[in-house]
Amino acid sequence: MPRTLASAPIMILNGPNLNLLGQRQPEIYGPDTLADIEALCARTAAAHGGTVDFRQSNHEGELIDWIHEARLHHCGVVINPAAYSHTSVAILDALNACDGLPVVEVHISNVHRRETFRHHSYVSLRADGVIAGCGVQGYAFAVERVAALAGAARADA
Repeated sequence: MPRTLASAPIMILNGPNLNLLGQRQPEIYGPDTLADIEALCARTAAAHGGTVDFRQSNHEGELIDWIHEARLHHCGVVINPAAYSHTSVAILDALNACDGLPVVEVHISNVHRRETFRHHSYVSLRADGVIAGCGVQGYAFAVERVAALAGAARADA
């Protein structure tokens, strides 16, 4: 039976270098820190009666382990894979193992206005939605979308 936002948190995963938000290239990523984004996500989920499980790692394997955990214990995944978007078939494979679990990919910057190598994302091949270029507000949009998809799963159950 699908987990709902009321019964399980949304897993929010952040990839490499996102721990430096607020310090690293603020002209691209803005002044907000990862803690600011976590608070935004928590408020957004709470408005829908849910919670978040917010994590960041610079290590691909750890992100994959967390995706495996989400598969069993969460109602959906919001993922900003950062540079792993463009390189990680392994993260794609882990997400593909999450049958029926809503997945929304988010990027703070508009990756399509940046270097050509950033225009392709392996994660997008699995994502139910992709949000890019909306700044940190994109995370709130992503949480809203997972909440809607998790609610749709509940209605189908």
